[in-house]
Amino acid sequence: MKIKLFITGGSIDKRYNEISERMVLDKTHIPKMLEISRTTLNISTEELMLVDSLDIKEPQRRKILEACQNEKSKHIVITHGTSTIVETAQLLGKNIEDKTIVLLGAMIPYSLLDTSDAMFNLGCAVNAVQTLDRGVYITMNGRIFSWKNVMKDTKLGEFKEVD
Repeated sequence: MKIKLFITGGSIDKRYNEISERMVLDKTHIPKMLEISRTTLNISTEELMLVDSLDIKEPQRRKILEACQNEKSKHIVITHGTSTIVETAQLLGKNIEDKTIVLLGAMIPYSLLDTSDAMFNLGCAVNAVQTLDRGVYITMNGRIFSWKNVMKDTKLGEFKEVD
């Protein structure tokens, strides 16, 4: 099975810049994360963008959609910031039916290794894309959500099913 992993940015790839004293998105950590996880799966990565999800608007979502539509692999994982991951999943879910697509993010950047949920969420997404039926999903904190039935609870900082 070939898995395509599209990188779009978000907190998972943020790191602290000691000069600007801000969290920045200047390179992805995903290849290193896959190396550390010792995966033997056939995963190819492609960086589509490195942006905070608050900055992902319709043009960026369309770029993600087109990349997924044009991808030959039927198994796709997408890293994405958590602020607008639901909106991107909804666009994909409404337009792609013949592939299994799993989006993931992190509440705490990978660069903060001792407290980050990034490695766990990446592992869950890679596992989920291999086992789920065709469709679009979000996986966060060990749970899998359908694109049709998920929301981010900003008060609790976690994802929930929509009632």
